Amino acid sequence: TPTQFFDLLEQEQVHIFGTSAKYLAAAEKAHLEPVKTHNLEHLRAILSTGSVLAESQYDWVYMHVHPNVQLASISGGTDIVSCFALGNPTMPVRRGELQCKGLGMAVEVFNSKGESVTGEKGELVCTRPFPVQPVKFWNDPDGVKYHRAYFAKWPNTWVHGDYAEATPDGGLVIHGRSDAILNPK
Repeated sequence: TPTQFFDLLEQEQVHIFGTSAKYLAAAEKAHLEPVKTHNLEHLRAILSTGSVLAESQYDWVYMHVHPNVQLASISGGTDIVSCFALGNPTMPVRRGELQCKGLGMAVEVFNSKGESVTGEKGELVCTRPFPVQPVKFWNDPDGVKYHRAYFAKWPNTWVHGDYAEATPDGGLVIHGRSDAILNPK
């Protein structure tokens, strides 16, 4: 049923719910109103990943799911086993914005010249090695595929493939993919 996740959140008294932007969009499109049909008083945070969380979804969550939950859109990936940008319970939530950069991540947004910019769209990059950075791909003995996937654009700079914008508050807005989905050949 369309409400099965909310049923489970209520039944198990879940505090942190990890989901996708697509699920939240589907629940919004189905006109679900769990704030009226479910007791979600235990829910403290909703973490959304997989694609960009639309600004309207922030409104829907706060009006129809839970008025006091922390809604955190996150950006990272399986390849880095981490997040380049994520939520922070001590910071304000802003519509359409990921709250902060991940700990241990030297995240910046580069323009086409490889310059760090704020308030402009560009490439989401990480300029220093990070704690869980992959070091190679399987079946890539000379590292060519690995280098081409992440480091070919700028030396010693991980290019994540997200089109992003750094905000003056230290958050990030993700505008979508800047490349094809990672598929090294």
